[in-house]
Amino acid sequence: MSRFRRSLVVGASGFLLVGIPAVVSATPGTGVSDTILAKGTSPTGIVVSGRGTTDVTVREMTIAPGGSTGWHYHDGQVIAVVKSGTLTRTMHDCSTEVTSTGESFAEPAGRHHTHIGRNLGTEPVVLLVTYVLPAGQQLSRDAPEPQCDR
Repeated sequence: MSRFRRSLVVGASGFLLVGIPAVVSATPGTGVSDTILAKGTSPTGIVVSGRGTTDVTVREMTIAPGGSTGWHYHDGQVIAVVKSGTLTRTMHDCSTEVTSTGESFAEPAGRHHTHIGRNLGTEPVVLLVTYVLPAGQQLSRDAPEPQCDR
């Protein structure tokens, strides 16, 4: 490659890198395993928007002691039942909710509803989670930890 061409490539690469906005790093989950129990698609867009198609997924999720989901949000409604253990969730406004065996909770859709689930106990937390999402969307999206006044 000629010196001029190499300079042009390096210069263009540098320009492209400068043009990319900085990405705020998300907090990855740890100690989480899961199994998809069932998945189906509704052609009528139930619950999510009333139009288009909707994916419904049922997942069993286990969070080991000391583990967490990482900060995330969902593009659709999530409903969960705690099959065993105690889950501590911290919400976007830094409030906390504790849900134990036999209890359930719902999580609203949208990036303004970020949250993290943690297992602060000594036994695994097992959740049965139902996701009602616009067709083709992933179950959750990583998000940065919110800044809260404490």
